[in-house]
Amino acid sequence: MAGEIRVGDYLVLTDRRYTKSDEWIKEEDGVVTVGITDYAQKKLRDIVGVDLPEKGRRVQAGEAVASIESVKAAADVYAPVSGEVVEVNERLYDEPELLNRDPYGEGWMFKIKIEDRSELEKLLSPEEYAEKIRKEEGL
Repeated sequence: MAGEIRVGDYLVLTDRRYTKSDEWIKEEDGVVTVGITDYAQKKLRDIVGVDLPEKGRRVQAGEAVASIESVKAAADVYAPVSGEVVEVNERLYDEPELLNRDPYGEGWMFKIKIEDRSELEKLLSPEEYAEKIRKEEGL
């Protein structure tokens, strides 16, 4: 079980890395699973739809590759690393609310086979991400 950091009402898991644009990644055997953070899903509120990248698509770190629609707003999801999309969570097409209900688990969005492992070092640690939330929320 992953450790966690609580920042106000927001949960940050310690077994993954984070982006400044509120995505999380968990790396396993050269493939990263990507999703949005608890902080991001609470900001978006009621998520009603997703647009996911196609399997086989090559993506660059920082590129907008997916989008999320909520009752409140639409948001882009960015690739945290460069590589090939090897899997997408197709359940989200029928159950976009998984992003609200379980953003760190069943609400994962897509998986990328990493091209350049050094890109992982540019991502935020759980502690750095928690600090980002504290600053944005004035906590």
